Amino acid sequence: MKSAEIKAFLEEKVIAFNHEAFIENDPIIIPHQFEQKEDIEIIGFIVATIAWGNRASIIKNGYKLMEIMGNQPYEFIKSYNQSPDDLTFVHRTFNNVDLDFFFRSLQNIYLNKGGLESVFSSNLNAKESIMHFREVFLEVPHEKRSEKHLANPEKGSSAKRINMFLRWMVRNDKKGVDFGLWTKHDTAKLYIPLDVHTANAARKLKLIKRNANDWKALEELMLHLQRFDPKDPCKYDYALFGVSINKEI
Repeated sequence: MKSAEIKAFLEEKVIAFNHEAFIENDPIIIPHQFEQKEDIEIIGFIVATIAWGNRASIIKNGYKLMEIMGNQPYEFIKSYNQSPDDLTFVHRTFNNVDLDFFFRSLQNIYLNKGGLESVFSSNLNAKESIMHFREVFLEVPHEKRSEKHLANPEKGSSAKRINMFLRWMVRNDKKGVDFGLWTKHDTAKLYIPLDVHTANAARKLKLIKRNANDWKALEELMLHLQRFDPKDPCKYDYALFGVSINKEI
């Protein structure tokens, strides 16, 4: 297909998949259980962090996280004072030690850094913003093993889960899926959460030539998507993910 045909195809699929029915089987259903900004941010960030593997398992463990935090993520984080041994949680390689670190780092961010919205600087590009966030997040003492759960674009990671979280927080198209809570951030700077599904669809559409699903492949894809819609390129995440999951391409 020619570029104009690909754009038209993706625009059609954005409409098909970007609506409230998408929420039911997606990890974003967990932060949708809350109304307060800080609650949505905190539970959303941790759920996005564990968003790999089976989506049903992610959602199940998302509800477990809600239970651990007493269904009050913000209040829980502000007063958190436990040890890893007090926590019972495992999602694949993310365990109680990692969760304790995430709780303590989020506490530092909300009590001392102005919250997640402030730490993800709106003045930086996608890569720089993630790297700045990572630097702040790692200020709290932690075991080295926990760092693997924080994507590092400088080492080639596509930062799929962080980019997904940012899509949730920033996009505000009134479709009922993304929250649009971070009004100082520009949707034009968002990068899509590149995973096996979006990458496979993008390659079939000749939007990616690179074989690895890394940051360089993501930048290659974003050049196309930013031309298709300079103001909201991340909306095409719905199209690429949807056509791949539903085997429409």
